[in-house]
Amino acid sequence: MDAGPPSRIAIDHDDYHAEHVGRTADGRQFFLTTPFEPAGADGTGGQEFIALYLFDEHGALLEARIDAFGPRAEVDDAAWRAAREARLRELGEVTFTRIEVAPFAVDRFGTTFGLILNPPEDDDDGWYVTVEPGDYMAFTEPWDSGDYDT
Repeated sequence: MDAGPPSRIAIDHDDYHAEHVGRTADGRQFFLTTPFEPAGADGTGGQEFIALYLFDEHGALLEARIDAFGPRAEVDDAAWRAAREARLRELGEVTFTRIEVAPFAVDRFGTTFGLILNPPEDDDDGWYVTVEPGDYMAFTEPWDSGDYDT
């Protein structure tokens, strides 16, 4: 029996997609990540982003700060790295650690960003949550595991 969608999911700090998750000195939770829209089959288009999501101590989204950098082939790597580091510095003193946050969606630049709820596709499946755009992290039950698939 499907338990329904999660109210919170855990994300454990790691050295990969969850490198920049944790808590600020004032107790807020954060997730600094790099969503993307893939290029088309012909290699054109797409878009690279830096997203800083801020949550309250209970995991509710407070703010989404999202920067767009254009297609991957045109991104100025130094500017992109500097912007990511600036977003991290904005937080002040942080502790990299597990966070537990609610799924959410926000629209920016004509794209939906967030930890997006996805309903079961058939009776054998359960709910899952993906980091969008780019679908580069996927979470399934148990929601408190802190683990994700890529």
